[in-house]
Amino acid sequence: MSKADTTETTEHGVIQSVSGPVVSARDLDARMNDVVYVGDEGLMGEVIEIEGNITTIQVYEETSGVGPGEPVENTGEPLSVDLGPGMLDAIYDGVQRPLDVLEGKMDSPYLDRGVDAPGIDLETEWEFEPTVEEGDVVEPGDVIGIVEETVTIDHKVMVPPGFEGGEVTTIEAGSFDVTEAVAELDTGEEITMHQEWPVREPRPSEEKMTPRTPLVSGQRILDGLFPIAKGGTAAIPGPFGSGKTVTQHQLAKYADADIIVYVGCGERGNEMTEVIEDFPELEDPETGNPLMARTSLIANTSNMPVAARESCIYTGITIAEYYRDMGYDVALMADSTSRWAEAMREISSRLEEMPGEEGYPAYLAARLAQFYERAGYFENINGTEGSVSAIGAVSPPGGDFSEPVTQNTLRIVKTFWALDADLAERRHFPSINWNESYSLYKDQLDPWFQENVSEDWPEKRQWAVDVLDEETELQEIVQLVGKDALPDDQQLTLEIARYLREAYLQQNAFHPVDTYCPPAKTYLMLTTIETFNDEAFAALEAGVPVDEIIDIEAAPQINRIGVQEDYEEYVEELKADITDQLRSLY
Repeated sequence: MSKADTTETTEHGVIQSVSGPVVSARDLDARMNDVVYVGDEGLMGEVIEIEGNITTIQVYEETSGVGPGEPVENTGEPLSVDLGPGMLDAIYDGVQRPLDVLEGKMDSPYLDRGVDAPGIDLETEWEFEPTVEEGDVVEPGDVIGIVEETVTIDHKVMVPPGFEGGEVTTIEAGSFDVTEAVAELDTGEEITMHQEWPVREPRPSEEKMTPRTPLVSGQRILDGLFPIAKGGTAAIPGPFGSGKTVTQHQLAKYADADIIVYVGCGERGNEMTEVIEDFPELEDPETGNPLMARTSLIANTSNMPVAARESCIYTGITIAEYYRDMGYDVALMADSTSRWAEAMREISSRLEEMPGEEGYPAYLAARLAQFYERAGYFENINGTEGSVSAIGAVSPPGGDFSEPVTQNTLRIVKTFWALDADLAERRHFPSINWNESYSLYKDQLDPWFQENVSEDWPEKRQWAVDVLDEETELQEIVQLVGKDALPDDQQLTLEIARYLREAYLQQNAFHPVDTYCPPAKTYLMLTTIETFNDEAFAALEAGVPVDEIIDIEAAPQINRIGVQEDYEEYVEELKADITDQLRSLY
């Protein structure tokens, strides 16, 4: 149920039993997914099972102290979110209650149970500028006006999808709150800046299309080797401490999406605190404005009620779809879907459902698919095009990628960034294992890179992959007989691969320059290493000993390309130095 207005209770029931977040009520006339208020304190919950006159409810708040005999009130409406201006630069809990507003109500950072607040401020007035005139005919999804929501994003006021549409009879510019009508149609329908939408129902679209544009992240290993498309899906699995959260933070900060929706689902509170403290101080690299001006945060940390984790993913994707309908590219970060799955497992066990693999419910794969399938590149019902890119972190226990959440996610997503604990221990960050990771978007994104970066982008990427693959094979031999036992050409290949790993694949998230690497710089770094490769092998064929080749003064300077602001001039000089120094040896 939306919290923007109060809905009259339709039916009453009585609590029969309480088992953690799962409450059974009798004599409650309800439908599946109806929102109910449980107990004397009115705790919000959702109907998840109906059997005879017994209704089972998952409660989104702590249920200690709630007992049999207390009332249950049904609203008759599904769990919905409030959509409208004010969602950006906001921090919500799992059911879209604004945490700053709740803190103000409590006058304390500790929230009482049963406290509620609208998802968007109902009293704030926004300057509305019409984009249609009286007499124009509008249909569901059409944009009728613009509101400057933040310094970065214009909020487009649309005809809600469920409306009939018709001729505009009244519309004017001015200051309005979200509940006031900004336009009237000849059908009698009044359009406000506020919409409600059930979180479990995808918003309508005209067509889901094949994505052709990359979501440029500024991370070399992602853009260069394993790109994701705008409208694509990706998984970042990895054990504790391997860098999942930092990788998602980097994507949230620097990915070239118009809107970021960051869902902290069951992760540690200090990680969400870092997001909340860092993002307001960060500048958007595209506009120079505060990063929070295009970001909406949903914080449902590990100490919050487990049932709310199950809903926070849907809350986030619904907000993302709403901005997609305006024609924006939205990136959704879910950290992590494992905690979401664990919430489903706990509730499933309390319902005494037949468990699947490792105790997860049998419908785990279906729920994961429902979430990721809502991502995509769409033609909207208003004729615009927009995208939702879904990037989910996965936290397999002990880094075991064979566990159910990772395996079911792999069957759905098309980009897999496998984090490696061994790389993290060696301080190689981002610790993405290039042998296990993959992207199924490469072929459809290559034309974009060829047009916007370089014609030979795919060839350079394939060269790097081939060298790294050869290094992996050679390392097995090195561990047996030592590096010195290898032929000179294989020793040189290992040296080239070392520069690929240290200069190209490693990236310092805390360096002001190296934290973001544009595709043009990514390409030039790769061509510099390839120049060293070509000239080194030419020298080797001319009879120069391998030790002299790898000891030239210019070679170590490859590791400094990432931290250069004026990288084009630096690379040009470095390539010339490498060529001159190696050719002088023969």
